[in-house]
Amino acid sequence: MQTALRTSLPEIEPAGRANFVPHARVAREERPVHVSGLPLGIRGLRKSFGDNEVLRGIDLHIPAGQFVAIVGKSGCGKSTLLRLVAGLEKIDAGSISLGDEVQAEDIRVMFQEPRLLPWARVLSNVEVGLGRDRASDDAHARAEEALTEVGLADKRDQWPSVLSGGQKQRVALARALVSRPRVLAFDEPLGALDALTRISMQRLLERVWRDQGFTAILVTHDVSEAVALADRVLVIEEGRIAHDVLVNAARPRARGSVELTGLEGSILSHLLSADDRT
Repeated sequence: MQTALRTSLPEIEPAGRANFVPHARVAREERPVHVSGLPLGIRGLRKSFGDNEVLRGIDLHIPAGQFVAIVGKSGCGKSTLLRLVAGLEKIDAGSISLGDEVQAEDIRVMFQEPRLLPWARVLSNVEVGLGRDRASDDAHARAEEALTEVGLADKRDQWPSVLSGGQKQRVALARALVSRPRVLAFDEPLGALDALTRISMQRLLERVWRDQGFTAILVTHDVSEAVALADRVLVIEEGRIAHDVLVNAARPRARGSVELTGLEGSILSHLLSADDRT
């Protein structure tokens, strides 16, 4: 049975620190100036699909405004964890708790596919993210503000079919941002983009996170993307958090730096060794 708690979170110890990173240090506080995000607490979270137990007891605390990336091989349970947090799947056992009274618009998800409505122009697609507030007097203004945030104000009257892949994902991001969510979950949102567009979108994701201060949860197969964006990287293995790694690099981060490359290599080595063990 799913248990929803609406009280302040208790202190929860993070699961297993990454002992495969030899010289982990205390992370610098490189958080947004204004934090609007919700803290997230998970206890004993389990989820099965038939006989397949995907999550096997997740315990986790994410402070408000933190940017967390989740990595792991295919089928490890990372997307299932994100979908449970977003309320898209039902919990079999355990609990997910948020720090305040939560409204539907407080949690939003951005998927790998833009999922734009082909019969609606860009501005109308963004307004969809307002949900029940779509009929409000300021709906157009809020949608235009979100489009400006992602650099697409000049595309407001375009049809989705004429946009590039990167532009479609920017519209999808604007749709997710328009309700000013307090938790924004990203499920491989950049996986289908070319390398240069992907880097540009990563910078955009980091900028809007710093500007708006929401709690960010990113599921990705790309370890370099995880260490470039996140305060913290969770490694999921066989339905459990195998390692919890603090990323101690100042922002803006220098891609290809010795610090990030070393951390990426450590995480990849662990993931590859996990493959060898299975």
